[in-house]
Amino acid sequence: MFQTTRRRLAIWYTTVTAILLLVFATTVYLYVRSTLIDRVDDTLKHVVEVVSRSIALENQQHHPFQPDIERSVRNNASSLEEDRIDLEWFSPNGELLWSTLSEPLDIPLSTTSTPQTVYRPSQFAPERSATPQRFPGLGNVRSESRPVLRQITKPIKIDRQPLGYLRVSHPWFEISKPSRDFVIDLSFGFIVMVTSVAAIGWWLSGLAMNPVRESYQRLKQFTADASHELRSPIASIQTNVQVALAEPETVQGSCFQQLQTIERLTRRLGRLVDDLLFLTRQDSGMVQSQKETVSLEAVLIEAIEEQEAIAIEKQVELQVDIVEPPSQPDATFGLYGDRDRLVRLFANLLGNAVLYTPPGGTVTASLKYVTTKQGSALQARVEDTGIGISPDALPHVFDRFYRADPARSHDASHRVGSGLGLAIARAIVDNHSGEISIESEVDRGTVVTVCFPLLH
Repeated sequence: MFQTTRRRLAIWYTTVTAILLLVFATTVYLYVRSTLIDRVDDTLKHVVEVVSRSIALENQQHHPFQPDIERSVRNNASSLEEDRIDLEWFSPNGELLWSTLSEPLDIPLSTTSTPQTVYRPSQFAPERSATPQRFPGLGNVRSESRPVLRQITKPIKIDRQPLGYLRVSHPWFEISKPSRDFVIDLSFGFIVMVTSVAAIGWWLSGLAMNPVRESYQRLKQFTADASHELRSPIASIQTNVQVALAEPETVQGSCFQQLQTIERLTRRLGRLVDDLLFLTRQDSGMVQSQKETVSLEAVLIEAIEEQEAIAIEKQVELQVDIVEPPSQPDATFGLYGDRDRLVRLFANLLGNAVLYTPPGGTVTASLKYVTTKQGSALQARVEDTGIGISPDALPHVFDRFYRADPARSHDASHRVGSGLGLAIARAIVDNHSGEISIESEVDRGTVVTVCFPLLH
């Protein structure tokens, strides 16, 4: 229980920290990427401003409206620098007149002065070749895949007369490469931080659970010691009362009834102490199960024999229905488990069924092989025609010391239960890796189903 709680705390610590780190890393990445784009845009704007002024100055020394771009800007088409900035000059009609690129870009001219990103379409992705190519195969920019260029276009005018359009292109890798490196660094830091937080969370959750574990251990030890110490005086009282009741001639009439009440109460208190001691030892693991291969059929019959006298006294009929599979006519219903605890399991289930079944009712215990999603299993059912359980109380029947409203009981004997029988039954079933479920309808009866997987 404590290991599970500690694990959950560590997982919550790690999950919350990972989410916060992811949000922080995403925010930082977007900020850095935006800053890089702004820097590239500032560079493009600066180049456009410088080149446009140069074109205007050169044009004033030549024939009007015929700018000499080659004289204004050095032709760097032969440059092999990957981070160079390329220029393109277009006529007022949008016709490409001059370019520093080795190959013209198949990109429509945009007349807006806002920086734009040019994407490479996936269907025109270039093949790898020995000769490096900077921007081949851009194709139609409407089918966007991944960015390759950052561009800005500016119309050039002199005295309000259009000379043409200047387009400046900057390679996108100066944004993508730092961004990619930054993502790698963030991912590495994220993994290191999450791993560190997981280890620290596991350590801190252990520190947080230590006081709770110590308090729980002291409480369990107290319960076990108190239950153990109470057994002796209760047994002594019960023995003395039984000795007095064995000689009725020495006891007056009113005292005899009082002694009978005392004997009944001490017997009930003894069962309660035994149940508390069993649950305490089960929770703490103080007693290890002595498991062996046992016959569940023999265990069920033994539990029925223990309840037979009580059933006869209450005029309740006990029935047994053992279904042997056709393929195994002599099935032994073998199960690897603790025989004493299995007997106690079915004794509790049958005892509850007999206790809450009115006279003339029937309690049926059945056993058969079934097939579940996990494989073959042994299924035991205890079905009665008793008073049943209300839908509101049904989810709580396995809680310790929980009992349904005694006002529904048909007689006072229904109130003798301690509320630990089904809790003990579930603890035993869990110890055998089984499942227990209960179905009930008020005034129609209850069905308790137990399934034990066949472990090989």
